[in-house]
Amino acid sequence: MGAAETKRTRRRAIPWLLLALWVGVLAVVAPFASKLGDVQHDRVTDYLPASADSTQVAKIQDRLPGGQTTELVLVYHRDSGLTAADRATAARQVAAVGRQHALTGTPQPVPSKDGTTVMYPVTSNEPGADEKKRDALVDDVRGVAHDQDGMTVQVGGPSAMATDAADVYQSLGGPLLYTTVAVVAVLLILIYRSPMLWLVPLVVAGIADFLSTGVAYGLNQAFGTTVSGQSTGIMTVLVFGAGTDYALLLVSRYREELRRHERPYDAMRAALRGCGPAVLASSGTVAAGLLCLLAADLNSSRGMGPLGTVGVLCALAAMLTLLPALLVLLGRRVFWPLVPAYGSTPKARRRSLFAVMGSSAGRRPLTVLASGAVLLGALALGALNLPGTIKQQDAFVDKPESVAALETLAKAYPERSAQPIDVITPADRADATLATVRAAHGVANAQPGRTGGGWTEISVIASAPPQSAAETATITELRHQLPGSYVGGPSAQQIDLKDTNARDRLVVIPIVLVSVLLILIALLRSLVAPLILVAAVIAVWGAALGIGGLVFGPLFGFEGTDPGLGLLSFVFLVALGVDYGIFLMHRMREESLGGAEPSSAALTALRTTGGVIASAGLVLAATFAVLTNMGLVQLVELGFVIAVGVLLDTFLVRTYLVTSASVALGRKVWWPGPLSRTPEPAPPERQPETV
Repeated sequence: MGAAETKRTRRRAIPWLLLALWVGVLAVVAPFASKLGDVQHDRVTDYLPASADSTQVAKIQDRLPGGQTTELVLVYHRDSGLTAADRATAARQVAAVGRQHALTGTPQPVPSKDGTTVMYPVTSNEPGADEKKRDALVDDVRGVAHDQDGMTVQVGGPSAMATDAADVYQSLGGPLLYTTVAVVAVLLILIYRSPMLWLVPLVVAGIADFLSTGVAYGLNQAFGTTVSGQSTGIMTVLVFGAGTDYALLLVSRYREELRRHERPYDAMRAALRGCGPAVLASSGTVAAGLLCLLAADLNSSRGMGPLGTVGVLCALAAMLTLLPALLVLLGRRVFWPLVPAYGSTPKARRRSLFAVMGSSAGRRPLTVLASGAVLLGALALGALNLPGTIKQQDAFVDKPESVAALETLAKAYPERSAQPIDVITPADRADATLATVRAAHGVANAQPGRTGGGWTEISVIASAPPQSAAETATITELRHQLPGSYVGGPSAQQIDLKDTNARDRLVVIPIVLVSVLLILIALLRSLVAPLILVAAVIAVWGAALGIGGLVFGPLFGFEGTDPGLGLLSFVFLVALGVDYGIFLMHRMREESLGGAEPSSAALTALRTTGGVIASAGLVLAATFAVLTNMGLVQLVELGFVIAVGVLLDTFLVRTYLVTSASVALGRKVWWPGPLSRTPEPAPPERQPETV
C-alpha cells in the first residue's frame, strides 16, 4: 500500500511540475519575446532574391554616401489645367519640405505636356535605413503637401509606397492576433459546447504564440534569420491553427479514455499513447515541409521557413505538455455540462454524418474515387484563368495615396516613366556605362548620382510606363549590355521576384514531396498509403488554385497574382493537409492491427476520427481565412487558397477519396509492410465522439 500511495502521489505531482516548468520557460523567454518587433523589418532586401541584381543594387546604395535614400514624388494635379496660383502653391509647399528636412539637391518641377500636372522628385538621406524615420518623414511631407483650392496633391514614389505597405504589415501584429483569437474562440465554443473547455486550448495556444516570438528572436540573433511582417503573421496563424488542431485530437481522445479510466491522469496517459504518435508525425511533417523553404533563393520565403517551423513546434510542445497538465488538474468538470462519466458510453446516434459518408464510399469505392478525381481535375483547370503577375501598384486591396499618385503620373506623362531604374556600376567605368545607358533602346534620360566605395549610381528614366513589357525589355537590355554592373529599382525588383519564384518552385517543390513522403513511409511502414496521401494533397493544391483562378479576377477584381502564391500555397497545403491523412491512416492502421478487415478498419477510422478532422479542418481554414481581411493582395490570395484547400481536403479528399481508395485496395494499402492478420483481443467498440 505504501508503494501504491507513493506512486499516486508522484502522478499527482507531475502536472504541477509541468506547470511550474512552463512558468519558468515563459519567465526566461519574456524579455526576448518583447524584442521581436525591434528586429522585424520590411525593407526591400528582406523580400528580394538573395542573389538578384536588384538586391545587390539595394545593398550597395545603403553603403553610398548618405546611406539609403528616401525617394518621393510630389504630384500636383488639376483636371482643367494648373493655374499660376497652383504652381506658386506647389513651389511654396516643396520649399517648406526642403526647410524642414535635409534634401539631396533642390527639387525641380517637371510639368506635363498637357499642363494638368507638375511633379517634384524629392530625395533625402535623412532617415537612412531606419524604417520608422522614413515613415515619419513621409507622413510629415504628406502633412505639408496637401490639397488646396481644388488642386489635388499626392505624395508617391518608391519610399511612399514602402510606407503604405508598412502600414498594412503593422496590421499583421495586433489586429491579426486579435482576429485569429476571436475566430478560434467562437469555433471552439461551437465545437465543445462547454463554457469552460474552449478556454483551455485557447490559452495554451496563446502561450505557445508568446513562446514562438521569443524563440524567433533567438533565431534572428543566432543565425540572422530574416524576420518580416509577413513571416511573423504566418507564424501566428500557424500557432493557433496547428495548435488548435492538435488540441482537438488530444481532447477528443482524452474524452474517450475518461469513460474507460477512473482517474484523469490514467486517461490522459492512454490518450497520449493513442494519439501522440500521430500528432508528433503530423507536426514533424509540417516542420519538415516548412524547413524545405530554406532551399529558396527568395529572402521572404527562406525566412518564413524557420519562423513557421518555430510556430508549429512551439504549438506541439504546448499541446503535448501544458494542455494535458491543465486538463488533468481541472479534472472531468472541465467538460461540463457534457461530462464523460467513468464506465459510461457516449450517446449513440443511428447514423452519423461520417458514417453515412463512409457507407457511400464503402459501397462503390471505385465510382467514388473516379468521381472525386474528375471533380478535382475540373476544378484545377481554373488555374488556367489565374491573372498574370501582379504589378506593384495593384498589390494593395484598397488604393493608398502612393498608388493614386502613380496612376496620375501614368496618365499625365504617357511618354515617360515616373519610376527610376537604378544602375550601379564600378566607379572607374562610370562614364562608359553612362554612355551605354543613354544609347540603350527605351531610355529617355540618365543622370549620374552618388559615388563611393568604388561604385557609382546612375538614375535612369525609361520612356515606357512602369512594369510594362517595353520597360521590362529595356531593363533586360541594360543587364545584357552592362556586365559587371547591377540594374535595380522597383520595376527590376518585380522582374527578379517573378524569375526567382519560378526557380524556387522547381527546387523546393520536389524537396517538399520527397521529405513528406519519407516521413509518411517511416510512420505508416508502407509505400502505398503514403503515395495515396501525397497524391491527394497535390490534387487539393491544384483544385484550390483553380478555384482561386475562378474568383480572383472576376469576383475579387484582382489585377494579378503574387509570384510566390504557387510555392507558398503548395508548401502549406501539402504540409498541413498531410496532417489529416496521418490522423486517419494512423487510426486505420490501429484498427487493422486489432484484427479488423481492411474495409471495416477504413470505415471505423473515418467514423471515429471524422468529427475531429472536420473540426480541426474548420479551425485551420478559419485561421488562414483571417488573412483575407488584410490589406495586401498577396496575403488575401494566400489565405484564400489555403483555406479553400483545407476545406476540400477535410470534407472531400479525406472523407471520400482516401477512404474509398483504402477500401478498394484492401490490405494492399499497407504494402509492403507486414500487417498482422491474426485478430488480437478487440478493444471495446468505439462510438463516434461529439467533439
